[in-house]
Amino acid sequence: MHKLKWFIVLLILPLITLIFLSPRLMQAMTLASEATPQPSENGVALLVDIPAGATPTPTPFQPLPPTPTYLPEIERGSIAARATQIKDNAEGDDNPWDTSPAPTLVAGKRINLLLLGSDQRPYEGGFRTDTIILVSLDPSTGTASLVSFPRDLYVYIPGWTQQRINTAMGYGGFPLLADTLAYNFGVRPEHYVIVNFWAFTQTIDNLGGIDVYATQALTDHRDGYGYYTIEPGLNHMDGETALWYARSRYSTSDFDRGRRQQEVVLALFKRLLSLNAIEKAPELYDLYAQNVTTDLSFQDIAPLLPLAALLSDSSRIQQYFIGPGQVTAWTTPGGAQVLLPNPDAINAVLWQALGGE
Repeated sequence: MHKLKWFIVLLILPLITLIFLSPRLMQAMTLASEATPQPSENGVALLVDIPAGATPTPTPFQPLPPTPTYLPEIERGSIAARATQIKDNAEGDDNPWDTSPAPTLVAGKRINLLLLGSDQRPYEGGFRTDTIILVSLDPSTGTASLVSFPRDLYVYIPGWTQQRINTAMGYGGFPLLADTLAYNFGVRPEHYVIVNFWAFTQTIDNLGGIDVYATQALTDHRDGYGYYTIEPGLNHMDGETALWYARSRYSTSDFDRGRRQQEVVLALFKRLLSLNAIEKAPELYDLYAQNVTTDLSFQDIAPLLPLAALLSDSSRIQQYFIGPGQVTAWTTPGGAQVLLPNPDAINAVLWQALGGE
């Protein structure tokens, strides 16, 4: 039973790491088949042994059923995608939006999910998702696309008001964030994976560090080091260095940070491919159980296994960014510096990322 539990943990590594672990997963499936699952009364094998009267607890592989959450009055499944249009006099305008229809992006049997990074600590209630990466998996072509959204993107949050996109999750959970993306950009993610930043460093350290290929130099302030520099090329990083590299933005921008976050994610995948992840699973289990939250079940993940062998080839993973060419910098009447979306430019990026022609 423990082997089966470890196998499920491997399926919920950040960004659905199962897709990058095909040989290890097949080995894990063989090991797991040797365990004898305990059948339930309805004949369904349990993934874990659950004591009678136990209180449900969300884990990376056994999420709780969704609880009621305030949502805007939008009929699901028939939402009309809308895009925010920037007026010519956006500078200083109290309400710089006009709404107009945007094409709903539909691309066959693609699976769209969000990889979210949270800064929430155990004793804190609210949080913001400062890392927002749309992951689009295409089983028909064996490819995947990553699209990074800057956290300061100023959008309409349905039922609320115009606000930074990274506040939507705190207002209404994943359903509201999904509605926000659908309303503004015409794409609705079906699932999410939230990784706590504070577990990020421990995960990388447990793996012995990662090798990050930096496409550009970075010099920025780092606590305890003063100004710290990462040179272009391959850099071995421990957990704290990787977290600093992924989050630093004082000397650069949110756009550059999005690029570095994807570099770290890909480095983590490659590190997992380079070692026997089965042996590491017991060490990582408690860490992931406490710090990775998802609505994906084993039944959701299992159909993705055929993608594993193909996506272990990193050339099948395309990277996209909502960058300076897709937004306009704007200062709100309250003095907040935000980014207004250019809907046509963003739609062009999403159309390409989601398999449009």
